[in-house]
Amino acid sequence: MTHEVKEIFAGDTPPPPAALAAKVRTLAPSMTRSMQRVAEAVAGDPAGCAALTVTGLAELTGTSEATVVRTARLLGYPGYRDLRLALAGLAAQQQSGRAPAVTADIAVDDPLPDVVAKLAYDEQQTLADTAAALDTVQLGAAVGALAAARRIDVYGVGASGLVAQDLTQKLLRIGLMAHAHNDPHLAVTNAVQLRAKDVAIAITHSGSTGDVIEPLRVAFEHGATTVAITGRPDGPVSQYADHVLTTSTARESELRPAAMSSRTSQLLVVDCLFIGVAQRTYETAAPALSASYEALAHRHRSAPR
Repeated sequence: MTHEVKEIFAGDTPPPPAALAAKVRTLAPSMTRSMQRVAEAVAGDPAGCAALTVTGLAELTGTSEATVVRTARLLGYPGYRDLRLALAGLAAQQQSGRAPAVTADIAVDDPLPDVVAKLAYDEQQTLADTAAALDTVQLGAAVGALAAARRIDVYGVGASGLVAQDLTQKLLRIGLMAHAHNDPHLAVTNAVQLRAKDVAIAITHSGSTGDVIEPLRVAFEHGATTVAITGRPDGPVSQYADHVLTTSTARESELRPAAMSSRTSQLLVVDCLFIGVAQRTYETAAPALSASYEALAHRHRSAPR
């Protein structure tokens, strides 16, 4: 095919109806213009297109029956009949206002398209729930403390440790002194050095991770401003936090442990903190960010031939 796009032929599992619009967005840039017209039509009016024959859809989009069939196959459906069934299902979901039925736990024998749909839906819900529950007053106070901080220490272990590293590398790129600590001993010994103009952040989904709570307590007792990013705002970590940022407590399952579900919501909070700080410190953040891009630019250029 043109643009090296591979078609999905009969025998492969068709994507669920809810995935159709995402498939169109992903694949449309690689389609021919006539195929794009078909894809845009079915994504824009699933109910109307579901009522059309292959000839009718070809006439509606000013294309041919062959183009309609090729578009259906590229989107993952063995033929146009299968695409029409998916369109009817998507239209029914939209008309009922109900969420797609992809919220069941992932089973060990689920086909990959179902796994993708279930994970995508769960993560979308996790992000929406986190955004709805996030206290923007607390967020603003944390942003203000970070923007004025002399030094920032971030504590996290396991998956939360990866989120801590993500936050610190973002803050470093806008010129702030930030350090991530996933070694509990180093975390405590560094927390001892914090003072009133410093900030300590603990990231713990459970709110009860001792290796994270201990350095936060030490930082709190030494006068630093403390922030907890947690899914359990009533957990032990909150008693040592000046500001608590609550993340969604997403469903867990055998194949989707808390480390996966919590990471998504934690990263949203981290990104909110970063953007807030970058806004507050724009005059210094923008030049620092440009300098970091420039310092790395040579690594992204093509090697000379």
